[in-house]
Amino acid sequence: MKKIWTATSLAFLAATFSSSAMSVEFLPGYWQYQDFLNQHPEQKSLTEKLTTSVQAPPEPMAQLQSKPISISIIYPGHQISDYWVRNVKAFEIRLLELGIEYEINEVFTRPNIDIRQQSLSLMEAIRSESDYLIFTLDSTRHRKFIEHVLNATETKLILQNITTPLKNTHQRNPFLYVGFDHIQGSELLADYYKRTVPKGSDYSVLYFSEGYVSDARGDTFIQAMSKNEEYKLTSSFYTKADRDSGYKAALRGVTQNDNLKFIYACATDVALGASDALKELDKTDIVLNGWGGGSAELEAIQRGDLDVTIMRMNDDTGVAMADAIKWDLEGKSVPLVFSGKFELITKQDDPKKIDRLKARAFRYSDR
Repeated sequence: MKKIWTATSLAFLAATFSSSAMSVEFLPGYWQYQDFLNQHPEQKSLTEKLTTSVQAPPEPMAQLQSKPISISIIYPGHQISDYWVRNVKAFEIRLLELGIEYEINEVFTRPNIDIRQQSLSLMEAIRSESDYLIFTLDSTRHRKFIEHVLNATETKLILQNITTPLKNTHQRNPFLYVGFDHIQGSELLADYYKRTVPKGSDYSVLYFSEGYVSDARGDTFIQAMSKNEEYKLTSSFYTKADRDSGYKAALRGVTQNDNLKFIYACATDVALGASDALKELDKTDIVLNGWGGGSAELEAIQRGDLDVTIMRMNDDTGVAMADAIKWDLEGKSVPLVFSGKFELITKQDDPKKIDRLKARAFRYSDR
């Protein structure tokens, strides 16, 4: 675990965000989701059509396949967050409903740790000439793997958990970027904190591991909270993307500043670790968020261990991947990018509301 900034540099960073927030680019080399759609009307139209398809009942393929398609999935699924497991289940059920014959090989790894296993699994997918490879992008190493797949194979690459297409690429584009827009979700959480926490309050940020997710979720949030210097960022920490490192980071943040009013956590496992620390320190008055709204977070919300989360309509992305593959097999155009929907959930919400959202978000993966 690594502390990112000293108090002096944090103050400088906050001042920079406040004075030139609109010019700060946190994801250099990437399109932001809405900017990409606004700049590419033909893509916006395709994305809207896929969004409609995702919410509609399945329409099976009319023609027969000559052989099953082969799909390789390599996910950082060994987390408390159940996003990845649910995504695969929704994806497979929708494929079956669409009448698509397929063979699938899936490998779950630990985020930011099992790089060797990811590499071996990717090489196996390339050797076996999978028709579709579903992977993610979070680190520089991931970027190198992705470049190799795009440059050296005919495999169609689906990048999961990223909705910001690369700019100025000199290679084939991925088949599809799919996920839930990290920037939109982080800005919705920032809006919640601005509505509920007094201006001038101190806060700490607990990042995911170093990489794309931390940049998109963490830096976006800091920018939003730093406008007009209304809130004071007093500490921030990278974690190892697990519960234990979230616990340790929260302990450090609170012991360094007894006046913290809230902690912004960038991921489920990190948030639950921070909750452990706040209970141990008897600091449960410090407001704490989750990120994603999976089963573990919703249970924590109902216990009062988390105050708020941004809930992904989880199964949207599994359905989107299946529908996009169906369109591809039918010879139709597929959008480059798709983002699912969010809902803000707080511990004050009626359990019946949460149950309704769970039925919508987990409509496939709870079967």
